[in-house]
Order: sequence, then structure tokens, then C-alpha cells
Amino acid sequence: MQHPAFEEVTIHHHHADDESFHKKVRKTTILLSVITVIELAIGLSIYTIHKGEDPNELLVLMFKGMVCILTLAKAYYIVSVFMHLGDEIRNMIMTIVVPLMLFIWFIAAFIWDGNSYKNLRNTYDKHFKETTMPVKHGQKEEAKPAAPASGKE
Repeated sequence: MQHPAFEEVTIHHHHADDESFHKKVRKTTILLSVITVIELAIGLSIYTIHKGEDPNELLVLMFKGMVCILTLAKAYYIVSVFMHLGDEIRNMIMTIVVPLMLFIWFIAAFIWDGNSYKNLRNTYDKHFKETTMPVKHGQKEEAKPAAPASGKE
């Protein structure tokens, strides 16, 4: 007889039969393929919008958000079905998901901090702004007056 504390850990997950498992994998593969095609179509739409004269930034932002959501859905299905995390006990899932959420927070914090640094640098260092900031879409780069070649004119 096993100790009650270890009872949950020793559960063995067996698939009812191989056919049902293969059907689940096939269904997930088709779903992931459809999501990928949708992501590619959205990416092509974003590219087309940027090539136009007056891009709608709100629409582009909405499309980028949709791509992020679809990518997270794909990651969930891959981890759940192909890495078999969906069949694990809750404690095992939390051991993987909680550090992942902390890592995502870590990345977001560094992006936020980097953007803040860039904005402050643009405010106080005009040369930095002139040399690193991209030209707005549809605007031509301003011609800068040429410096005199020798200074004796």
C-alpha cells in the first residue's frame, strides 16, 4: 500500500486506445494549421496596410493583438497535446505555468523600461533623436543644411 501523500503523483495516464490519441493529435494538427494560415493572412494584411498612403494605425494595432492571441492559443495546444501537459495533475501544471508567467512579466518589464529610457533620451539628447528615430510613414526625410567645407567663404 502506498502512502496517501504520494498517491496522486503515482497516477499513470494511459490512453484509452491509440486510435483516440491519434485522432486527437490529427485534430490538433489541423487546428494549428488553420490558425497558422489565419496568422499569415493577418500578417499579409498588415504588410499591405503599411504599403498604402495613409495606414490606419488602430487597425494595425488590432491585427497585431489578434496575432498575439492566436500565437498564445497555438502555444497552449502544442504544450497541452504534443507535450502531454494537459494530461498531468494540477500541481505539475502549476510548476510549469507560474514560472512562465513570471518570465513573461520579466520580459514586459524590460520592454517597458527600455521604452522609457528611449523616450527620456529623445527628450534630452537631440542628436540621439535625429540619428535613431525612424522617419514617419509617408514623410520624406528633411534635408539638412550642408556645413561649409572649409569655413573661409
